[in-house]
Amino acid sequence: MIEQMLQGSYGEKIQLVHVRMAFSREIDEVGKFQFRKLAELSRIIVRIAIARFRHGARILYYPPAGPTRNAVLRDVAILLATRWLFAKTIFHFHAGGLGQFYEASSQSLRFLCRLAYFHPDVAIRLSAYTSQEGKTLEAKGDLVIPYGIEDAGSLYLRPARQPRGERESVRILFVGAVSESKGVMTLLEACRLLAGQGVSFQVRVVGQFGSREFEQQVRQFLRENGLEGRVAFLNVLTGSRKWEEFAAADIFCFPTHYESESFSVVLLEALSFGLPVVSTRWRGIPGIVEDGVCGFLVPVQDPEAVAERLRRLIQEPELRSRMGAQGRKRYLEQFTIGKFTETMRAVFRTVAGLPG
Repeated sequence: MIEQMLQGSYGEKIQLVHVRMAFSREIDEVGKFQFRKLAELSRIIVRIAIARFRHGARILYYPPAGPTRNAVLRDVAILLATRWLFAKTIFHFHAGGLGQFYEASSQSLRFLCRLAYFHPDVAIRLSAYTSQEGKTLEAKGDLVIPYGIEDAGSLYLRPARQPRGERESVRILFVGAVSESKGVMTLLEACRLLAGQGVSFQVRVVGQFGSREFEQQVRQFLRENGLEGRVAFLNVLTGSRKWEEFAAADIFCFPTHYESESFSVVLLEALSFGLPVVSTRWRGIPGIVEDGVCGFLVPVQDPEAVAERLRRLIQEPELRSRMGAQGRKRYLEQFTIGKFTETMRAVFRTVAGLPG
């Protein structure tokens, strides 16, 4: 989303200068301490300072990290070293949970957080359903701005999604980090229940395993429950290969309870492809998927509920078609990249004191 924002046009006198933060090379490094990251932290602080003076930047746009101790301490170090250089600050909460983390922290850490995070000019959250980080941080402005994405679905959608033939299995797609907290085991438990009921289906999982240990756990579960022929792991796919999986799918399932989940881009992608969705009532997801209209929302870590909703969609092709059409309509009305860029343009210009 930051990359898409950088590609936007925001009118005269607005220039975005990007200092990339890349602490983790692989997904299994995320949230883990490494001495290499300390050196990268120092380089990022220096780059921010250089960019500030080289380009005359007056506003710091910063995406605070998720609610883990290492990530927060990293943010605190960067913000204490650089925020004072800028006249104004915009915090954009791509990850959720900082407010809860702050409230549960020790007095010493809360003191550091107040120095680093408090009183930004604008705090942006992604949904009315996400936690009010701006209120916790006493932001001068607290805005709700949902993501918007390019319409990849328009290039791949068939005129009408044809139902599977009697001998074909309905295809369920999952895209995301392959981890416990993204709901992978919940999905696989639901698959076990469906298989036990004699329901025909295939699952395609796109994404990288969060750890070797979790991969071993998953593959052992598949072997023990006879699901190896029903579930395929495709690793990370990008570009046309990723979109082809969306286009070939019938249902999108994303039963996440990820601690930093805020507003899942993969759900927007599913809606843009006209896929009915089964997901969780978690963080900003109810702001994306309207329960009973473009999909179903279930409680977190409830494989029985996931299995029941998947079974309905598998066995009722007309329901799949209707919900998929409603999902695409919702995407076009609320979540296009044009709408996102237009709203961010207004924010940037207002904070900069420029006319709209």
